[in-house]
Amino acid sequence: MKLIINPSTDPAFNLALEEVLLTTSQEEIILLWRNRPAVIIGRNQNAHAEIDFDFLKQHNITLIRRLTGGGAVFHDLGNLNFSLFTRYEEGRFNDYKHFTKPVIGYLETLGIHAEQTGRNDITIEGAKISGNAQTVYKNRILHHGTLLFHADLSRMAGALRPDPEKIASKGIKSVSSRVTNIYSHLPENHREMTIEDFMSGLADFFESNGAVKTALSEDQIQAAEELVKQKYGQWAWNFGQSPDYQYQKKLRFQGGSVQLCFAVEKGIIQTIRIYGDYFGAMPIEELEKALTGIAHQEDVLSAVLSEIDLQSFISGISKEQFLALFF
Repeated sequence: MKLIINPSTDPAFNLALEEVLLTTSQEEIILLWRNRPAVIIGRNQNAHAEIDFDFLKQHNITLIRRLTGGGAVFHDLGNLNFSLFTRYEEGRFNDYKHFTKPVIGYLETLGIHAEQTGRNDITIEGAKISGNAQTVYKNRILHHGTLLFHADLSRMAGALRPDPEKIASKGIKSVSSRVTNIYSHLPENHREMTIEDFMSGLADFFESNGAVKTALSEDQIQAAEELVKQKYGQWAWNFGQSPDYQYQKKLRFQGGSVQLCFAVEKGIIQTIRIYGDYFGAMPIEELEKALTGIAHQEDVLSAVLSEIDLQSFISGISKEQFLALFF
């Protein structure tokens, strides 16, 4: 089995690299990697139902959709990710204990007792330190998981905090659970350990069990970079793939109040209604018509609104205020 320590912290590249290793290689591979702050949503999830967009924008946090199912997770440089690529065997899908066993074994060497619990979690004293997910491609299986070592749990809570009154979604919802950092459970003789030490120790543990350290090839790097351009860096994959949903939001502004209600299919606004006690010279139906068939995407909506005399429809509202109603 090959062991690769991926130095990239670019979320789009790293998720693309997983797909490249799954679909173009027949080797058994262990991949260790980290992301700069990002929310990674499951393949079948609705991006708008899982996260607080205002929080992501304020803290420069990226959102990327992954290949596997399951719930949304928060990554930062205090979180270590591990990916295992191997030949698919009958009954192996959803056999999480098989894949998490070596990670639990490594934690035992640090004096930490961890367990595989629930459907796909690793916990310490009942608190979650790892969420895991899997997918199968032809004769290959990808299993990957998070390892919260010293992650910013306050940012995690802020990012994964959607407003349940805003959106009714058909997507798979994340399940809230109590989380903790591995660092908080280290015995005294390991309290100086950093995330880099932790990753190096896990790599050594895999090597002691037969893995051979190697580097990414130039072909693999180029293939991942190309896949970022085609897929993981694109709105169509990260947001347009969201299941259909209905969205609503209210705003009180100087000129009164306004409520936006719209339905989205395949990332496109299909129907939209605008309510409120605002004043306007032009029929609101004309504004609703102009916004129908538009991608539920901030820069696209912003461009459309720049061509519209919004004041003639809703007196006293700014473009920024109205645009905020969509997210």
